[in-house]
Amino acid sequence: MRKLKISIGHHVLHVDLYDTGTADAILAAVPFEARAAIWQGEVYFQAPVHADREDHARDVVEAGELAFRHEGESIVIGYGPTPCSEGEEIRLAVPANIFGRTGDSLAFLAKVEAGELVRVEAAAE
Repeated sequence: MRKLKISIGHHVLHVDLYDTGTADAILAAVPFEARAAIWQGEVYFQAPVHADREDHARDVVEAGELAFRHEGESIVIGYGPTPCSEGEEIRLAVPANIFGRTGDSLAFLAKVEAGELVRVEAAAE
C-alpha cells in the first residue's frame, strides 16, 4: 500500500493512501511543506495539488480519515466536532475527497497552533 508521512511539530502521522486520483496527485506532489491552519475540530494546510471534487466526496468523516478540499486546495484532518457538526460527528465545512487513513492517535491535533510547520513526504511501504 502507498503511504505518506505527515509531520506536524514533533508529531508524525502515518497515512495509508486509497486508490484515488486525489491520492495519486498528492503523492506526485511530495515532498512539500505548508503552515497549519486551525478550525475547531480540524487542522488543514495548503497542498500544491489540483484535484476536482470526486464522486465519493463527503463532509462527514471518521476520525483518522484524511480529506482534500478542492476549494482552497488544502488537506484537512478532522479530529473532533466542528461548528458544522451535529452531535459528536466530524463534519467538514464542505464535502472533500477522502484520500487516506491513519491509525495514529489524533489527540495532539487539538494542541496544534496556527502557523506550525507541516511536512508531507512519501513513506516506505
